[in-house]
Amino acid sequence: MNTIPAQMRSVGEQLRDWRQRRHLSQLHLAGLADISSRHLSFVETGRSLPSRAMLLRLSDRLDVPLRERNALFVAAGYAPVYSERRLDDPSLDEARKAIELVLRGHEPYPALAVDRHWNLQAANRALAPLLKGVAPDLLAPPVNVLRLSLHPDGVAPRILNLGQWRAHLLHRLRRQIDATGDAKLEALHAELAAYPAPEHDEAAEANTVAVPLRMRSEAGELSFLSTTTVFGTPVEVTLSELAIESFFPADAGTAELLRSPGFLDAMAQGAA
Repeated sequence: MNTIPAQMRSVGEQLRDWRQRRHLSQLHLAGLADISSRHLSFVETGRSLPSRAMLLRLSDRLDVPLRERNALFVAAGYAPVYSERRLDDPSLDEARKAIELVLRGHEPYPALAVDRHWNLQAANRALAPLLKGVAPDLLAPPVNVLRLSLHPDGVAPRILNLGQWRAHLLHRLRRQIDATGDAKLEALHAELAAYPAPEHDEAAEANTVAVPLRMRSEAGELSFLSTTTVFGTPVEVTLSELAIESFFPADAGTAELLRSPGFLDAMAQGAA
């Protein structure tokens, strides 16, 4: 794919890149967008400029992320369609309250909110005990949770199935790169892939239904399954890129340990 920044490429070039990224022919995309393949060809080669309505339709059929949709509109000479605000902007108060409600309601199990580049935006109390022993510089904002997880000075030394968990995170990040074409995520993937890896990758156990995160703690082994929650109908860039990662006990022992009275407070004191 083209590595030239979007702001330096024409709208036609960007549309062609997105069509190829989605593995669609001009004929197929033209059918999905209810336009002629000839017209689409003219748009991609710069012989024709798409209307605002056509650009909306094409970016929707191509499932272009909102941030990149704005880049398409700017390249075509239009104003950006989707607003972008900081998460602490007053206009996002209700969304922020919803995030805090989900995080707090998930205790005593860990949960955190991250942006598109996996930078930590918020977390509940149950996360801090899992970060014991992490190098202080990895906890300096912006905290990247993938770097925190796989860095040799981060959580990695306490992950019992590091090879398996590492492969899972790198695969997930690669899929995100394929979907967004984000150069920052590509750089992050290269960094993470260069970290030391176990000599032998652990195979998935026959009775598992998902890759667990198995960690060593002072109280014993903790095992988690993770889920991802996103806003269902965002029309704002920041919310469209925000995800809540929630960790659930993968076995009865972890559940019992985390639900035991005073466990979080005791672990938090140990991590301080």
